[in-house]
Amino acid sequence: MRILFIGDIVGKTGRKCLKTALDELKKETAFDLIIANGENAAGGAGITETVFNDLRNTGVDVVTGGNHTWDQKDIYNFIDREPRLIRPANYPEETTPGYGSVIIERKKGKYKIAVLNLIGRVFMRPADCPFRTADKIIPGLKEKADLILVDFHAEATSEKQALGWYLDGQVNAVIGTHSHVQTADERILTRGTAYITDVGMVGLYDSILGVDKGGPLKRFLTQMPHKLSISDGTSLFNALIVEFNEQGETVFVKRISQII
Repeated sequence: MRILFIGDIVGKTGRKCLKTALDELKKETAFDLIIANGENAAGGAGITETVFNDLRNTGVDVVTGGNHTWDQKDIYNFIDREPRLIRPANYPEETTPGYGSVIIERKKGKYKIAVLNLIGRVFMRPADCPFRTADKIIPGLKEKADLILVDFHAEATSEKQALGWYLDGQVNAVIGTHSHVQTADERILTRGTAYITDVGMVGLYDSILGVDKGGPLKRFLTQMPHKLSISDGTSLFNALIVEFNEQGETVFVKRISQII
């Protein structure tokens, strides 16, 4: 099984870059599953049904979320009927719509791949414990799926590494998102789990985390709110390729970083 996990897609520029990059990658490599973090895909904050369908039509099989999941009100109109759009599973069950995980069948049902979305708590808004939430959910996923992949949307490197080691051997991959800056620490942990602290982003290259430099710079200089915008231009495509053998063992992990 060969899986492509794509970093946070930022706005229309990121979606345009995604299509260009995937068209080229698919000419060289066949992927059994393509996952992308889409919490910034609509204008740089949140996701709408139109944008979700755009990502699906581009070739993304599963779209994951994070702290900007709810920024677009339109999400409440469709998330419950789109199981392939998942949000962090450690939001309160009583108040949160949607799904925290999904299982996708591949190769005519021969393989079942679970994708679990979790969000961190360090320097983030309050959420239930991602470690204990994983403990509750993963046993059930193991009963149904051959592979389990985790998108951990978190700020602190230490928290991401901690979850990676905590789940080493329990899941097949722990892939960090949120920082929009790709880290150079992809590896296979001692018990076989593929890991990277942050897979990066898909968006404007000459930017601050995918948005035009002016707005963030004014915020830092004045400590006042300023509108953020995203221009069209040269883009950055960040992703991670993970390969598993028939026994579900991780055999290959590779970062992708392309300027398009």
